[in-house]
Amino acid sequence: MTAPFPTHKQEEWRYADLDALRPVWERFAEPVTVTVGAGEEFEEIWLPVADDVQLRRVQLSLGEGANARIFVLNAAPVYGRIELEVSLAAGAQFELYGANIGTGLSTNEIVTTVMHVGEGGRSRQTIRSVLNGKAVGSYLGKVEVARGAQQTDAEQSVKAMLLDRGATANCKPELEIFADDVKCAHGATVGELDAMQLFYAESRGLDPASARALLLEGFVMGLWDSANEPDAICAAGREALRRVV
Repeated sequence: MTAPFPTHKQEEWRYADLDALRPVWERFAEPVTVTVGAGEEFEEIWLPVADDVQLRRVQLSLGEGANARIFVLNAAPVYGRIELEVSLAAGAQFELYGANIGTGLSTNEIVTTVMHVGEGGRSRQTIRSVLNGKAVGSYLGKVEVARGAQQTDAEQSVKAMLLDRGATANCKPELEIFADDVKCAHGATVGELDAMQLFYAESRGLDPASARALLLEGFVMGLWDSANEPDAICAAGREALRRVV
């Protein structure tokens, strides 16, 4: 059964390019469900595909002591959306390392809900956005800590780099906590390339485009260092950055 088409009145779809999404909605309406059993390890790398509009919706359930890591490059040329709902049982660990890289009029979003339902869970979300032209990059991330999920440890780190004044970054990390023995933190910053760092790079013989590319690689590429097989996502990331410099 096809889910109802979203509207901008829904918080999680507020910044979405619904005109771009409409023609392909029926193909992507239902999320994929993934279950990681107790004590199991799970790792995936999500790369861009050839379509102008890319939508990935996943519900991920982690059993006791399970460990999951997801590495994401969201660089669709028109509209890209990564939508992830995660539930963590006792002692489970979840890590998300994602980048929105947008140019022109593109819209790219990472939307997450991470639900700690068991004690001693740990989650880390690290998101970086690089945007030029009139591109829009968004991270909407909610962490929910249930009443019995004591000793939860959750962090969200969100940073965006705007290369043009017409680009827009939306950062909304959110915490909803019903337990009293937890360690939860979030932070969000939006900025532009440092003029002194650019000057330094250019003074060492780099042309302006190469200097910007070098600084942007430093901003983004470390996201995927811990992946078991990072070559493909690193190569795709460098190619996406070359399009925005």
